[in-house]
Amino acid sequence: MDLFLIYLVCFGVGLLFSIVSAFTADVFGGHDIGSGVGAGGHAEAGFSVNDVPGFSALSPATIASFITAFGGLGMIFSKFEATRSAIVSAPLSVLGAFGVAFGVFCMFRTVFRKTQSSSESRVATLVGVAATILTPIPENGVGEIAYVQLGTRYTAPARAEMGVPILAGQTVKISRVIGTQFFVSAG
Repeated sequence: MDLFLIYLVCFGVGLLFSIVSAFTADVFGGHDIGSGVGAGGHAEAGFSVNDVPGFSALSPATIASFITAFGGLGMIFSKFEATRSAIVSAPLSVLGAFGVAFGVFCMFRTVFRKTQSSSESRVATLVGVAATILTPIPENGVGEIAYVQLGTRYTAPARAEMGVPILAGQTVKISRVIGTQFFVSAG
């Protein structure tokens, strides 16, 4: 089989897959594969061993990029006399395809990290933050506090550190957080 034809088929298959995926992603709900193996059921998230969604090096987008780049670069290299032979054009195409796929991987991973970041409060940074009692905390009971972090106001259930009652409207300091329960002390 002619080497140029192999490159052309790889280029066509990779490009066709990319185009079809782009236009049908919403129709079929993305590349849902129904797997719970670290991908959250999404093939574009790839598979990871830590069950955290992200973008895998073996995602369909990077694989399609590799195949398309391999075919396209192979067609280009096979047109020049110095790189026409398969011994030269195939390794150069593979190296170039890895470079393109790595670039796609880095781009998507950066985009996913920025868009997947949470706007929720980071609980570990709350110790010492001032809060206001919204719902009074009864003796050895639970009330509600409001606090501001990074310009956003949050509310949370709270208990008094010493078990003493605290009236609504008082300012307190968050002394510790266990699960979703905040412990406060008089500020």
